[in-house]
Amino acid sequence: MAQAIPETMTAIAISEPGGPMVLKQERRPVPGPSGGDILIRVRAAGVNRPDVAQRQGAYPPPPGASDLPGLEVAGEVAATGPEATRWKVGDKVCALTPGGGYAEYCLTHESNALPVPHGFTLTEAAALPETFFTVWHNVFQRGGLRAGESFLVHGGSSGIGTTAIQLAKAFGARVFATAGSSEKCEACRTLGADRAINYREEDFVSVVKEATEGKGVDLILDMVGGDYIDRNYEAAAVEGRIVQIAFLGGPKATANFAKLMMKRLVHTGSTLRPRTTEFKGQIAAELERQVWPLLGERRVAPVMDMIFPLRDAWRAHERMEEGQHIGKIVLDVG
Repeated sequence: MAQAIPETMTAIAISEPGGPMVLKQERRPVPGPSGGDILIRVRAAGVNRPDVAQRQGAYPPPPGASDLPGLEVAGEVAATGPEATRWKVGDKVCALTPGGGYAEYCLTHESNALPVPHGFTLTEAAALPETFFTVWHNVFQRGGLRAGESFLVHGGSSGIGTTAIQLAKAFGARVFATAGSSEKCEACRTLGADRAINYREEDFVSVVKEATEGKGVDLILDMVGGDYIDRNYEAAAVEGRIVQIAFLGGPKATANFAKLMMKRLVHTGSTLRPRTTEFKGQIAAELERQVWPLLGERRVAPVMDMIFPLRDAWRAHERMEEGQHIGKIVLDVG
């Protein structure tokens, strides 16, 4: 089942590994859905750190995925594969994709798509999948955050951070967040952080130790790595958990692993993109049950930083690499 779909589309490709200017607009064939896939007429696409890493040549797409960047989109279902049953042509969806989001049309499996929450624009909806899938899996599934526990997220003003603060607070945690300016710390507090820590002026270890009467925090979500690893071990409570999702400060560190033993810590990590379609579909199902109602009530919402037209994807990447953004950067595909 399909509607009138052109043979070619506008897309943003990576001409060669490098800086933002290697992102080039070109014409590509519109892909066709097979199996349980759906073809989405993309109206907006989220911009994420893995897109930057892919552009730089450091994060290749998994086998079989599009070579175009873009891991989350929102738009209308334009066509469905022969085994797809959930969605019909015209349905408005937002979706996690294995790649290819920086284009007018994009494929994903039907289980990795979710309805656009009530009252959301497609631009807002495009800011949801990558961060909400990532936070749900790493904070709640892998990290096991429970009501009444304390939670520290590094990079609190990022897309991941702003999502993690809101969800952790909504599910009853005490929330700490680090950020690099007074403006970013204020944004974290506005979203629900009980304590925002300006890492340029304060030591997060000392702050969380004092605020928890020496106990430390139960769960840490870290995207920094580097020298934060040893400091996370110090800031964590006995039986604490640390979940690693990126290494903006470098993947190598010197750490006192005796703390890992003495405190009985769990230090784990994950990447989302290489995981199976089925695994991502299970996350989507949990999100729809437990988080989508919060979005529909606006108890939780994406923090929107800037919106760029698709042709200016390079500017969106510049914005991300400058590090001044608060929340999500999105491409308007039209």
